[in-house]
Formats: sequence, structure tokens, C-alpha cells
Amino acid sequence: FFFFKSVLHYCYFWASNGLFYIIFFQQKSGSDGASPCNDTRWVQKWQSWQSSRPLRRTSLSLGSGFWHATGRHSSRRLLRAIPRHVAQILQADVLWQMGHTGSGVKVAVFDTGLSEKHPHFKNVKERTNWTNEKTLDDGLGHGTFVAGVIASMRECQGFAPDSELHIFRVFTNNQVSYTSWFLDAFNYAILKKIDVLNLSIGGPDFMDHPFVDKVWELTANKVIMVSAIGNDGPLYGTLNNPADQMDVIGVGGIDFEDNIARFSSRGMTTWELPGGYGRVKPDIVTYGSGVRGSGLKEGCRSLSGTSVASPVVAGAVTLLASTVLNRELVNPASMKQALIASARRLPGVNMFEQGHGKLDLLRAYQILNSYKPQASLSPSYIDLTECPYMWPYCSQPIYYGGMPTIVNVTILNGMGVTGRIVDKPIWQPYLPQNGDYVDVAVSYSPVLWPWAGYLAVSISVAKKAASWEGIAQGHVMVTVASPAENDSAIGGEMTSTVKLPVKVKIVPTPPRSKRILWDQYHNLRYPPGYFPRDNLRMKNDPLDWNGDHIHTNFRDMYQHLRSMGYFVEVLGAPITCFDASQYGTLLMVDSEEEYFPEEITKLRRDIDNGLSLIIFSDWYNTSVMRKVKFYDENTRQWWMPDTGGANVPALNDLISVWGMAFSDGLYEGDFTMADHDMYYASGCSIARFPEDGIVIAQTLKDQGLEVLKQETAVVENVPVLGLYQTPSEGGGRIALYGDSNCIDDSHRQKDCFWLLDALLQYTSYSMAPPSLTHSKNRVVPPTGTDRPLPQRLEGNHLYRYSKVLEAHLGDPKPRPLPACPHLSWAKPQPLNETAPSNLWKHQKLLSVDMDKVVLPNVRPYRPQVRPLSPGESGAWDIPGGIMPGRYNQEVGQTIPMFAFLGAMVVLSFFVVQLTKAKSKPKRRKPRVKRPLYLQQQQPQTPHSGKNPTV
Repeated sequence: FFFFKSVLHYCYFWASNGLFYIIFFQQKSGSDGASPCNDTRWVQKWQSWQSSRPLRRTSLSLGSGFWHATGRHSSRRLLRAIPRHVAQILQADVLWQMGHTGSGVKVAVFDTGLSEKHPHFKNVKERTNWTNEKTLDDGLGHGTFVAGVIASMRECQGFAPDSELHIFRVFTNNQVSYTSWFLDAFNYAILKKIDVLNLSIGGPDFMDHPFVDKVWELTANKVIMVSAIGNDGPLYGTLNNPADQMDVIGVGGIDFEDNIARFSSRGMTTWELPGGYGRVKPDIVTYGSGVRGSGLKEGCRSLSGTSVASPVVAGAVTLLASTVLNRELVNPASMKQALIASARRLPGVNMFEQGHGKLDLLRAYQILNSYKPQASLSPSYIDLTECPYMWPYCSQPIYYGGMPTIVNVTILNGMGVTGRIVDKPIWQPYLPQNGDYVDVAVSYSPVLWPWAGYLAVSISVAKKAASWEGIAQGHVMVTVASPAENDSAIGGEMTSTVKLPVKVKIVPTPPRSKRILWDQYHNLRYPPGYFPRDNLRMKNDPLDWNGDHIHTNFRDMYQHLRSMGYFVEVLGAPITCFDASQYGTLLMVDSEEEYFPEEITKLRRDIDNGLSLIIFSDWYNTSVMRKVKFYDENTRQWWMPDTGGANVPALNDLISVWGMAFSDGLYEGDFTMADHDMYYASGCSIARFPEDGIVIAQTLKDQGLEVLKQETAVVENVPVLGLYQTPSEGGGRIALYGDSNCIDDSHRQKDCFWLLDALLQYTSYSMAPPSLTHSKNRVVPPTGTDRPLPQRLEGNHLYRYSKVLEAHLGDPKPRPLPACPHLSWAKPQPLNETAPSNLWKHQKLLSVDMDKVVLPNVRPYRPQVRPLSPGESGAWDIPGGIMPGRYNQEVGQTIPMFAFLGAMVVLSFFVVQLTKAKSKPKRRKPRVKRPLYLQQQQPQTPHSGKNPTV
């Protein structure tokens, strides 16, 4: 997906499986910065939904002109770049002085092309075009900039000017591309035995299987892939594909003050949800804001974005690869191990923002040149007490009876493209550090391929520590084996054993009223289905794709709940799989999934026994869903949303026993509740509620009418909030609210955390807020007899992606209820030894002695080479010429002498002039009277000053 900004329109282009789509948005006039969605003409723009489609992979560049993103999410697109000599800032010239300039390394740039006679490049081996345009040239400048960061030889120098540059034009001048173009180009890159490949592109569709499978094939062929992590920050859960793959080096952006760039996407990966937990990405961060690179035809320009940070790392990787004598040691895993082991951690930044830290080129060189094939882990340790780096793990201690804490660790295997775990990982608690108070279960990849696998560590508290508080430590031992490529013996293997230190903080089990259970199991997100955004005003970001997890787009809500003293746990299994007696409130927010009949039965029983329930719903209207359909050229079908903002019919089935239901109304507007300003963004209303409940209503706009008929109507007394105490003795309480946008980070305008606090006071402690119970907006609970309840959209395809439904000849039917997850706790092998006091040191790989690799003694601040004019011969073309960033020593020593002599000459001149002025006799000049007519014509200005001269 690409975006093009013209004077009159926003045009969106995207492609998938070789197909092309376009959608036009009228651009807002004026310069007040207001969203076009708030314009009075906005009601005329709903027709654009007819051709909208879930957006796919795009470039990841920020900047002016053609690739300036109008939204957070798009398909495959370009990313942006800004001005500094980044290669010298990262001290690439130290390696240049050692004779390493990228020679012999083949680097591919998948981008918008490159002109044939650009003066910055001396070693362009091949330019190929994979688009439907008959040109090899770059019409935008994005590909030229990216190639310049990697391999420019003059002005704005690249990292590896002597590398073999292979240009793959996979984007048109309109920034259009297709998966099929990439697949063809990837195959050719394998044929040409490319060493390093840069992808300054990205998209949220990690389930584009043909694309991802081909990425795996590339890295399996020892192609080191470097990719931008995305420009969808600062929102969490916004990682782009393919940078989120384990075998790809995912790069985030920082500015030159070492602050994480606001645009840089944040983790975690969302593949593993809802059952598990995401992994750490990006892998590394580097300069991506205000970086200087090659201009379209000549000269330099400045850009920003993770698509700038990506070629910085790609250029560094190319340069590093050229320094290794034994090229067989260089592979996607070993290079990634060297980068993350040498990275400099940024203070005050968590691992989902910076990964392993800032790129350190020289330390990576030292590690890579003393590297021996081995396995390593990312992250290399688990410390649930270390904040802020280990956020969110460090934000909440663990306790007996809580949901297991899951840490998803990536195994990097530098020994070979394929490997396996020998036997099983071993849990070894440290007895002096109370390690026996912790239970650990480990699941792992049956096969490590290509170059990587996963190690999912589940941590829980032993029963004997139910009332204990303190720190517990231990470690997990893992042995990885890979076939020895050069071993002629049958069955020859290389093995590597790695240790994963574990440190946790344990507290006594909190009271039931303080424990909140977040229902993650019933949240769905793109990909693979068409799940629309909750706020219909956000038309340039139409997909709900951030994971709906408390640590992604509900991160601020989670932080608020922790600050209020609540303990939040995540349910990644059906409702039948938790002990309701342990929790005060079950929190369901923006649920799109269906419910098993057994779940509905159990929840009713749990609420009768004291569990409380809070539901934040969203819109569901079949007419609006049909309105936001799009035509898919691939399947030659109209695609409908598989749900609305939330699956209201399923929620109504869940709460119908208490006489409650949500409507299919769709409302929007600002209002005041309990002296708090609120904004209702595409929410529904309450259609039915028990007569002895508390219902709060507001005056809102009918957004459904606006979408369907482009008409505006105001509706009074729209029920938006309901509170109810169940009648059974000791029964729980239920709270309903029709909109979740006020607690969702994605497009929140005004938060309603105060309302969440009030609802939790009600559900946990049975304390009804007086500001709500005595509100002037309290109305009689609706009976719902005036209009039918919303029905499921006929012909929807939710069953294709649902964990609950299965396809049936008639209507979809529920699957058999799956078994609850059962963890196989590892049998501990206690160690009577003291644990290390600090788990984080500068991460080292085994058998690496950085002292053996000595760097030349260079000054920390080196002058930059002067810019070369177009056509002037550069230092790279002159044998023995001055290397970029270095002057000859003789020149450097004569500069102070010339400066002193120049100062003396200037001083002597002023002394002579002053002496002459004093010795010269003063002569009074006659005063010339001004003609009267000039005096009369001279305008009288109150403040006269010097007039500018031409």
C-alpha cells in the first residue's frame, strides 16, 4: 500500500497478490490543522468506503512530498529519511582507514529504482525493474536516498561505497507494488546470491503467507535481510512485517539526541495472541531522524523515518561483512547476534521501543571478528524487577494463583540454518535466592528454521509462597544442536548450550477485589479478516490491527489501573478456564469473537457467585457494515466486515439472561458526565436494561444516519451507561458502556479512565458513584420493545477466522469446547549457589574476547570531508587520496599557524589605520543647505531607518 499526496486529493493505492486498488479522499482546504473528518463537508465522503479495503504493506519513510503518510496504517509503502553524515557519526571511517569499504559484498536495495548516471555511486552492478512501468530510473528519490545511505561515495557518504549495488525497482512512481512483484524479485535475488538485502517497506499483514514464506527462503539462502519496523508509533502493537520476523533484522529509529523517534513503531509482536505473548522487536535502533542522503539527481537531502534507519543498519551490515576474512561465518543469525550483543542500551527506554539498544558499529566489528558459531537468546535474560527496560513485565509482581507470566524468547542459531533443542530445557532454581518458590514451564520450537526459533517461558508462583514476599532467581539451560556442514562423519553435529537467567518479584496474593481479569480470548484483529476500526471517523486507518491487548493499544489504561493499585491479568483461553472466585471483575472490551454455549453458562453461574462484569462495547449495524464494503479484484467479490466495531449480537447472547442488550444504533458526540468532558466515538446504545438498574443517557448525533443518508440528526436521551446489581445473594454487579474508544490508545480523543475507576469501585466494592446515581441524566431503563435487537450480518465470514465457530452447511455452528491449556511444569534441578547480582551486563556471546580485536587509535572527533561538486572527482577515485572524515596530518598541523598569521595581519592593519586617523588634522566641512522644495517634499515619518539597497 502506498500513498500519494497531490494538491487536490489524497489518493490511496495498495496491492495484494498482484492486484491494484485505488481510493480517493478529498483533501481539506485551509491550514488550521483540523481533521477533515470534522469539516462540515465530511458527510459527503462516506461514499469512499465503497472502495476501501484492508490496507497492506507499504513503504516506511516519513517526509514531505510523495510518501508523507496521512494515516498510521497502510499497505506496502515507502518510509522516510534527514541531513547528517551518519556513516561518520557511527565511526565507519575507522573501518575505512583499516581498508574495509564493503568490497566483495553484494547488497540489494528493493525500492523505487536509481538513475543510471547518478554521480554518487561507483559500483552499481545491476538495475532491474519488476514493475509495470517501462523505466529503471527513480522518479521519487526514495530509492536513491536509501541506496546513498548504504553506498554513496561522495558528499553524503554511505557506509560501504565499494560494495556491489544491485537495484531492484519494485515500486512505481505512484508507490504502487504487488506481492507478485516482490516474489519475482526475491527469486532473482536468490539466483544472484545477494548477501544483504534492504527493505524500507512494511505493513501489518504478517499473514501474507506467500510473502513471508519467500522471506524465510531468502534468509535460508544466507541473505541477511534488514527491514524497517514501521512508522506507526508511538502506539504499541504497531510492528510492521517483515521486520517482525525472527530471522529478519528489524530496525527502529532514534534522533541524534538518542531519543526514540516518535514515529518509530513499538512492540510487541501480535502473532502469538491471544493464547501467548508477543516477542521483543525491534531488534536494534539507529539514527532515523534528520539523516542526510543522496538526492534524486545529485547533491544531498534530509529525510526521516524507519526507512532511513533501515539502510543505516543495512550499510553497517554490508561494511561489517566485508571485514570478516572467513565469509562462511557470516549469516543472518551471526550478524544479528553481533548487532544485538554490541548494541548500547538507551537509558529510560523499554525493550519494546529500543529492542537491544543503539547500533554500535565498532563493537559489532570486534564481536564479529572474534565470533565462533553458537546459539544465543533474545532477550538474553528475564528480570521482572528491572524497570523500565523490562516493561511491562516489571510493572506488576507475580503471586500465587495468578495467570502465568509468559515471556517469549527468540532463539538465534548461528551454527546453521536449521537446528533443534536437545532433550528438554532444564529449570535450575538457586536455593539461596528462593528459586524453589517459582514454577517454570517451557515450550519451544520443534525445529529452529531458518536460523531461529522460539522459547516460551511460563512463570508461576509455588503454593508455599502464597503469603511470601521477596525476590526469587534461577535459570533455564537450553542446548541447541545443528548439523555440522563441513563434518563428513554421518550424524555430525555442533552443539551450543545457553543459559537464560530468571529473576522475579513475588508478593502475597492480592485480595479478590483488587484483581481484574482482562478477556483477551474474544478479541480479534486484522489480519486475516476484515475487522473495521471502532471509530468510523478514522477512515484513513480503517483496520483494527493493534492486538487489543493491555500492553498494546490499551497500554495507557493498564498503566492507570496499576497506578490505582489494581492487579491486571490476561485470559488467553475460554471463559471456562479460570477460577472466578479469585477475581473481582472480568473486563470485556471491544470483543469481536463469538462465545461457546459453555462459556455463557459458566459466566452466569460465576456472576451469581460474586464475580462482576464490565463490558465496553462498540458499534454494530448491518446497514453500515454493508456501506463500508469494498470490491476485491482478486476474488471478484464484495467484501463485508466480519463484525462491526464489536460483536454486539454475541454480547447480547451473553447478557440476555439479565434482561440486558445493546442496540444497533450508531452514535457520536461530545457531552459532560459527572463534570467530566466525554466524547462518544461510533458507539452503540443500551437497548434493554433491568428496571431496577441505573441508566445514564446523553444527547448525541445519529452517526448511522450520517453514514447511510448523509443527513445530520440529534437524538436525545440515548442510553449509554448502565449499572446493575444482580438479585442473587452474594451476586456480582454488571456495568455496560456503549463505546470503548475512550480507553483505547489508537484514536482516543478524551480518555474516560475516571469512568473506569468509578465502575470498578462499583463492581469490586459495591459502591455506586453518587455522581452517577444522582445524575440529572439518569433515565428510566429502556425495555427494548420499540425496535428489534441487532442480528448477525447474513453471509458474514467470521467462521473463517473464529476460534469458536466452524463452517456448516446452514448457519455456522460452535466448535467443540477446546480443552483448557495445561502447562507441564519443569522438574526443578536446584543449585545451592548464589545467583549473579546483576543479570544485565554488556551482553556477550560465548567465546568472544573483544580485547583480541584491536581498533586503530583515532581521534574521537574527525573533521568531515568537504562536499564535492557534481563532476568533481571524489577521494575514492584517487589512489592514496584523503579518506572521508580524515585529513592528512601535515594539513591538520599547519592550520593553527595560518590562523595565527592571519590574525596578526588583521591586527596590524587596524593599528596602522588608527594611527593615521589620529595624526591627520581635522578639517571642518561646509554645511550644504538642502533646497527648500526637497525639505517640503520629504515625508515626515516618526521612525526613519535605513532603506534597503538593491
